[in-house]
Amino acid sequence: MTNGFLISFEGPDGAGKTTVLENILPLLRASLTQDIIATREPGGVAIAEKIRHVILDVTHTNMDPKTELLLYMAARRQHLIEKILPNLANGAIVLVDRFIDSSVAYQGYGRGLEIADIDWLNAYATDKRQPDLTLYFDVASEIGLKRIAQNKNREVNRLDLEQLDMHQKVRQGYLELSRKNPHRVFTIDASQDLELVVEETLRIIQERFKEVKNV
Repeated sequence: MTNGFLISFEGPDGAGKTTVLENILPLLRASLTQDIIATREPGGVAIAEKIRHVILDVTHTNMDPKTELLLYMAARRQHLIEKILPNLANGAIVLVDRFIDSSVAYQGYGRGLEIADIDWLNAYATDKRQPDLTLYFDVASEIGLKRIAQNKNREVNRLDLEQLDMHQKVRQGYLELSRKNPHRVFTIDASQDLELVVEETLRIIQERFKEVKNV
């Protein structure tokens, strides 16, 4: 296997995907010989982190949906070129907390922007690079928002302040993406105990990576 393996972690707010990613890192490093790189969107590199601050600032409530989308795309491009692709070229397994599907779910289904436009922008920003595997952590919007409210250590961002119906639309978007991309997107019940979610995540990654590596 000469090229690396790109795994995206996706889910609505409060699904716990970031916590799962943090818990899975030492397990993957213990079971696989490849370098394991963890990163996030928006962010991951200096320029993209600055864009992240603009996007998620709770005072930017008047941000236009198209402005929001284009900022995400700018951050994605810089992150891809500066961090993701170089590590993949070196044969690493890259775990990214959010990637192309987030834009479809949030700005497409959530904000009501044209899905076709978002797909084109994603392809343009990434040179059509898709994840080799996407893990979608599914949880009811009510549960996700309750988790956010109860987690005092979690930084509250602008998207967390959206109304319930926005979060429900985002979740439906993810479920639709999962249905349309069964070869790439694997759905995990994130309402389970964290230990069970981590176990299932590890199993899926190991099995899928073994399949690809042995091709």
